[in-house]
Amino acid sequence: MSHSRLGGSAGPTSPTLRRTLLLGLLVPLLVLVPLTAAVIYRLALTPALDGLDRALTDTAVALSRIVDVQGDAVTLPLSAQTARALQADLVDHTVFAVGGPDGRPLGGEAALLALAPPLAADQWSFFEGQFGGQPVRVAVHAMACGTKGRLCVIVVAETLGKRQQAERAVMLASLAGATVLALVLAALAMAAVARGLRPLQRAAAEVAALSPARLAPVDTRGVPREVLGFVDALNGLLARIRDAATAQRAFIADAAHQLRTPLAVMRVEAAQALATPHPEAQQPMLERLHAAAERGARLAQQLLSMARTESFALDPQQQPAQPVDLRQLIAEAADRWLEPSIEAGQDLGFELAHSVVQGHPVLLEELVGNLVHNAVAHAGRGARITVACGVDAHVPWLSVEDDGPGVPEEERPLLWQRFRRGREAGGTGSGLGLAIVADIARLHGAQAALLAGVDGRGLKVLVRFPASGA
Repeated sequence: MSHSRLGGSAGPTSPTLRRTLLLGLLVPLLVLVPLTAAVIYRLALTPALDGLDRALTDTAVALSRIVDVQGDAVTLPLSAQTARALQADLVDHTVFAVGGPDGRPLGGEAALLALAPPLAADQWSFFEGQFGGQPVRVAVHAMACGTKGRLCVIVVAETLGKRQQAERAVMLASLAGATVLALVLAALAMAAVARGLRPLQRAAAEVAALSPARLAPVDTRGVPREVLGFVDALNGLLARIRDAATAQRAFIADAAHQLRTPLAVMRVEAAQALATPHPEAQQPMLERLHAAAERGARLAQQLLSMARTESFALDPQQQPAQPVDLRQLIAEAADRWLEPSIEAGQDLGFELAHSVVQGHPVLLEELVGNLVHNAVAHAGRGARITVACGVDAHVPWLSVEDDGPGVPEEERPLLWQRFRRGREAGGTGSGLGLAIVADIARLHGAQAALLAGVDGRGLKVLVRFPASGA
């Protein structure tokens, strides 16, 4: 028969909310941060280059102050020392030229005048060009020179060393700033996503901790409003499951309770029929009837125990645990276990030490009773059964051990399952005894283990409770 798949766990390639949020935040950063770096680069580089242009302007202005105009005679009385001072630069090579109104050079590098574009009086021009086989930055200024609107041209040029240094420095600063900005924003984004998902992770942990025996509602405190509706719906579903489990448990308890009386009557009457004279041919039938009644009564009792255990698990607040002295509990119940063991021809003994656990007396007595019943039922005639309890390194424990045929090691884990019996098991057991023991142990936070008995013979069931801290 084929089964349609309605859902499943998320695989390694399934999208996660964390990854979706981080992609939504970090991918735009990968685009915005380089753009931001480019804007910072442009905004920072422009003033730096303008400053270098102003240095050329200062040189040109200084030359304009040196130009001597006497009527139509224009000269440039520039000493060699002043010329060297104007060209002094630690990085770049600076050259200049001054052209008279008639276009003749008054001083400096005459070839430089060929780079000057036509300008009006007091107009400036800045551009990059080539001079002497090198790229240069050029500043050109036209100044009134003499009469009749004649103009002198001042050209100042320098190589691009400082500009290239400025461009590299601004670029490195922009990249460093953008990188720091990206790292900070990425860290803040990841922290914000982690903080935003924390309530969801807490709710997921609460849901993961749920079990059929524990269906507590998920705490909605701190849950984001966007997923609050989902959590409320989940809590509603849990409430309906709890109600269904309670109804099912009540049905099982009522059915088991109603079965106990007729089964007890059947068991007593079958025993009386066996004890009174009857035709020999009816003996096998009466024995089967008595065994069936015994098994039915035991099964009804175990169903009641399971319903009671689940009731304690589902509603722990109304039935709180209390200190229970295992030695006293076992001693008070011992008389009920002696008669079956004597009838089975077994030696039932007790090795009891002071041992106090936090739990429910009714359930703990049920736990020990199931273990003793199993030992009596399966250890065989002549077996020795020992019920013990004590404390080992602040850990309370109890055990029931027999030297019967035991259970193969590979079968032991399966015996904790409901209605599961060993392959060699005899008697009329239903396979619920150890399952009830496991449920009660789990309810008390204890660990139950099936072990081999002394010298590898028989079976030992050891239940270790949480440390008392005493």
